[in-house]
Amino acid sequence: MSKPLVVTIPHQLGRVTAQRRLANGIEGLKSRFADKVSAIDERWTGDHLDLAIRALGQSVSAQLDVLEDHVRVEVELPWMLAMIAEKAKTYIEREGQLLLDKKK
Repeated sequence: MSKPLVVTIPHQLGRVTAQRRLANGIEGLKSRFADKVSAIDERWTGDHLDLAIRALGQSVSAQLDVLEDHVRVEVELPWMLAMIAEKAKTYIEREGQLLLDKKK
């Protein structure tokens, strides 16, 4: 297994608002990628999210911790996807910021 990919996404929303926007955004991602993803399992425990995604024969697990001023994302990539970890990091940072910026 490769080293986990860790991304920190800063915000100024406070913990509650950030968590609500992420939860709403994940619902949107489910519909946006429905044709590519076979399953998305999410489990919130307080301000912590355990996320498992299965797509294109690969499984990715992630943990998100929502803090007062940032979100810490840790992703376990399968070895095939670990080769593109830097691109994945950039994508996670961009999408995470978009989810936090959206008001729903």
